[in-house]
Amino acid sequence: MMKKYIVILAATFIAISGCKRDFDAVNPNAPTIASFWKTSQDATKGINAVYSTFYRTASLYSRWMFYHGILKSDEGFGSGGDGGLNNLMRFNQTNYNDGLTAQTWSTLYVGIFRANQVIANVPEISMDETTKRRIIAEAKFLRALFYFNLTLYYGRPPLMLSPSQPKDVPENATTEQAYAQVAKDLNEAIADLPVSYPAADLGRATKGAAYALLGKTYLQQRMYQQAADAFAYLVTGAGSSTYSLTADYRDNFIITRENNSESVFEIQFSENQSESTDDDVDETRINNTGTSISQFFAPPGVGFSDGAARRWLIDEFLQEKTVAGAQDPRLAVSFIFNNADPAGPTATMVYGQTFASRYGNGPDANGVWFRKLLNDHWKNQEGFRSPNNYRLIRYADVLLMYAECLNGLNRTAEAYPYVDRVRQRAGLATLTATKPGLSQTQFLTQLKHERLTELAGEGWRWADLARWGDLSPALASRDADFTGFIVGKHELYPIPQSDIDLNSNLTQNPKY
Repeated sequence: MMKKYIVILAATFIAISGCKRDFDAVNPNAPTIASFWKTSQDATKGINAVYSTFYRTASLYSRWMFYHGILKSDEGFGSGGDGGLNNLMRFNQTNYNDGLTAQTWSTLYVGIFRANQVIANVPEISMDETTKRRIIAEAKFLRALFYFNLTLYYGRPPLMLSPSQPKDVPENATTEQAYAQVAKDLNEAIADLPVSYPAADLGRATKGAAYALLGKTYLQQRMYQQAADAFAYLVTGAGSSTYSLTADYRDNFIITRENNSESVFEIQFSENQSESTDDDVDETRINNTGTSISQFFAPPGVGFSDGAARRWLIDEFLQEKTVAGAQDPRLAVSFIFNNADPAGPTATMVYGQTFASRYGNGPDANGVWFRKLLNDHWKNQEGFRSPNNYRLIRYADVLLMYAECLNGLNRTAEAYPYVDRVRQRAGLATLTATKPGLSQTQFLTQLKHERLTELAGEGWRWADLARWGDLSPALASRDADFTGFIVGKHELYPIPQSDIDLNSNLTQNPKY
């Protein structure tokens, strides 16, 4: 798989922090860049460096993107001893220059800088034209993904579409402009991305991944027709034969079933026992190509338990049983808690021990922890270099989003079959049978439940709540953190003040 072969470029080539730098400094990258881009091997190393951004430090998919998408939503909360994280999850942020939000912003721009290098320089390399176009398309997909996240969480990111120069002082884009650029990159990438890859290159962007992210981009803006057209490639169009739901829901979260038929885009991780750094530009040390989220999400006695789930989620899964009269199997796959096994704490296993033996009647007896990103299926402890891939976009997600689009277009009856497919895989009766004839509003309410039970703890909850207009202090009834939520402010993170100080064309987000 590609995760075994990622090659990192020299630090002098890729060391940059997007907008966050001294704009008057001499660009140290210029001479190296001028001499680097010569061969097809250089092009491959360049695009691999863009993928490497995924696990460059803790600030993206090694750890913090899950804090932004999961813990900040009503699904979870900061449950450990990290005071900065806990305050951020309570919408009580006072430092706009450091920490989770500033470093995530900065690292996303590292990825954009790397993608811009590929897009600008690979066209001039003499190499196989099909491979060249594919590599450029991969870079555009990745740049789109980085800008999607910047737009979702910060709202008004400056658009930097060519390699940075020392005097660059870009202005904020509007949210509409930023999403439009994401869509433009994806539409351009689609033409040159393959449907699939051989085993050695699994994990690279595909045509289906680009269509799925394009659909997400349009759906986040409630542009239902454009989103439906994009998702249709995977659901009813040419790509529909490429993807299918796995028979076992659990297969989407274990290391032995990575890159399966349900995986639309998957971030590749590998365990390197000799790693000594999370900084992928430090060539004097061995880079960590694993993810550390499992160490921070695992329950006490195994991990740090810095993030945990709200218990109200369990009730969503218990609303109905399977057609065989059993508990929804997705509940035990999604969470560790006392009754994950319906037989109770003495039957529920937590990393080789029963829940009762680990937690008894102590302070963690009613705790709930997100399970999908963990490794309890193959070992009895966690660590900082998990090889468990992150399934960023699953086919089940696409089916539910396609149904949401059809409902948004007032084609609710046509949306039922796609929800039915997801429910049937979980062993539930079809929605067609249990709740026929729902109105457009009723169907959306039901779909909110369906997305929660299918996708809990996968990082999309914040985007869902934002899209539905559900972010408000009213969520405090199930997540006390939302008591501090201010409408018109906390839908977005602040732009790092240090970047604003360096660039007079940047302005801060409202109310910060």
